[in-house]
Amino acid sequence: MRVNSKETFDQQNIFGLGQENAAYAQYFIGNSYLNPLTVPGECAVFLANVTFEPGCRNNWHIPHAKTGGGQLLICTAGSGWYQEEGKEAISLEPGMVITIPPEVKHWHGAKKDSWFSHIAVEVPGEETSNEWLEAVDDQTYDSLE
Repeated sequence: MRVNSKETFDQQNIFGLGQENAAYAQYFIGNSYLNPLTVPGECAVFLANVTFEPGCRNNWHIPHAKTGGGQLLICTAGSGWYQEEGKEAISLEPGMVITIPPEVKHWHGAKKDSWFSHIAVEVPGEETSNEWLEAVDDQTYDSLE
């Protein structure tokens, strides 16, 4: 469900906006916000609610792992996009779960006219890392409806 109004979105975003995602801002076009739901070191799985303002998306990236690893996205509010390299973009809506295996190049973010939040889950694994790549170009993003 597309949500353009910030006030309406805040009512639906049950896990909260959190703080500006300044540490990773260089890997995003637009503003994103991060609300950690677990504390690293206290829990084996890191969960965070990531919120994207309308038009915000992250760069292409690849989660690497020797074993295990990958990422899960649990869509919670608003409307967004997910795309793997070489595949069509998938429209994201609340209640959807996206499973991203390690070594899959992808990006995700809000639609042009909607706020969007998902819980990002870093799947535990051995020798995990995330490789940030190029930005999703405007032509590719703007062609999505």
